[in-house]
Amino acid sequence: MAIRSRVDPIISSIVAVHPHEITALIHSALCFFFILSAYFVVLPLRDEGAISLGLANLPGLFLGSLVLTLIAAPITTVVFSFPNLSKGKGLVLILRFFSISLVVFFILWHTSSRGSVLLGSKDATVHEDKNVEINQESSPQSSDWHHHEWFYVSVRVSLFLWVALLNLITISSTWARVIDVMSSESGSRLFGFVGAGATLGQLLGSLFAAGMAWLGPSLLLISALLMELAAQSSKGIDLESHGGPEGLSSVKKAVQDEQTKVNNETEPEPGASSLKSSSVLKPQLGAILDGLVLILSSNYLLYVSLLLWLSAIVSSFFYFQKVTIIASTVASPVERRRLFAEINSFIALFILTGQLTITGRILTYAGVTIAICSAPFVAFINMVALAVWPTWAVVAISETVRKVVTYVVTRPGRELLFTVVTEDEKYKAKICVDVIVQRLGDATAAVLYKLLFSTLDKRTSISCLYALPVCFLWMVTAFHLGRQQEQLAKFQRVPTS
Repeated sequence: MAIRSRVDPIISSIVAVHPHEITALIHSALCFFFILSAYFVVLPLRDEGAISLGLANLPGLFLGSLVLTLIAAPITTVVFSFPNLSKGKGLVLILRFFSISLVVFFILWHTSSRGSVLLGSKDATVHEDKNVEINQESSPQSSDWHHHEWFYVSVRVSLFLWVALLNLITISSTWARVIDVMSSESGSRLFGFVGAGATLGQLLGSLFAAGMAWLGPSLLLISALLMELAAQSSKGIDLESHGGPEGLSSVKKAVQDEQTKVNNETEPEPGASSLKSSSVLKPQLGAILDGLVLILSSNYLLYVSLLLWLSAIVSSFFYFQKVTIIASTVASPVERRRLFAEINSFIALFILTGQLTITGRILTYAGVTIAICSAPFVAFINMVALAVWPTWAVVAISETVRKVVTYVVTRPGRELLFTVVTEDEKYKAKICVDVIVQRLGDATAAVLYKLLFSTLDKRTSISCLYALPVCFLWMVTAFHLGRQQEQLAKFQRVPTS
């Protein structure tokens, strides 16, 4: 209690929080802090493992991620729909499951690294710290998979897909729990603080991965520990009693009433408000199918889907270019892991600074249109820079600028696009847009990059120029959609008689 009495005034001085919200706010921020720390600790190891399998296989890994997402996303909703399992316990179960899975991958990684090179190749064993040759001089279609045993390949492919799934499921499930506890009004006050916790986790996780890159697969154990700490923190995501013995606060009562009504609801995504309709959202694949129907019947949602699809394509192109350039210019696996982590650290530092200083002001004064147009504009410039100067330094600068603009300006603006749609569109269509459309964009980029990789005759940096029309279409779509959102928002503010 003594610690709590000291912490509460500090939190209250930073963010406009009511006394009964402080516990939920602290635990929400801590939960996201540990999740993002766990993800960014293991991310460089995942990327290095993908490089060891050959650059030509990266697009195939993205296609596999789409398939795994389509299978796993409906399964996640089942966990939250069990009648005898509370939402809080369901989140703990999900986070702990991923924590245990990381320990399993640590064991598999060590086991697969022994005698992983097939007989007849130059070496009998691959060591974690040994340079892995990236054969850029051979045919772009050539694969490094056949140099390794199937177990070695399977573990690294599985880890790549699993870490991508971990990022999607744990973050969306935690936001679902946070949104279930907080109201729309409290979310507008507190989500910035929660997001800052996530960004701080990215920063410290990346710094740790950069400084301890020599640990190699042992980073998986650190990530597992952080994920377990996230599970423990998630237990406190709940509103406290307020107003004495009379009962819970009105906000808490409203949340409990809604939880009773919708035991089988599909959880909303980040940025959504509390569910106010009494309709029950279908779990599993039904909610996604309903979302598809709603998207196809709304021109506005079709433009939102197009916006996210184009954004995912460009983002995946940047990822392919980043990995390709770093793989061809940095020889040591340890140095590549360190460089990936250092880039992530710079990104997190600038994002955190921006979130705490200019995000709200930009959205207030610049508006939604400029916010969502800024990312494609920056992406266009960065694509040209990578095509002209394909070096790891340009990769680091362009990746930092792109992600800072995305998460400080464009992402908050994109979430505002869903404030002018109906309840069904907000919860059913948003699930489909955030999960399915995002992965379809990644898969589209994978197919396009695979074709370009096979036809550009080792000049893979030129593929950036082929993405310029996509950036331009993305910018036009963002401008049109921003104007639509502003008009719909003005219409909603008109008082009804």
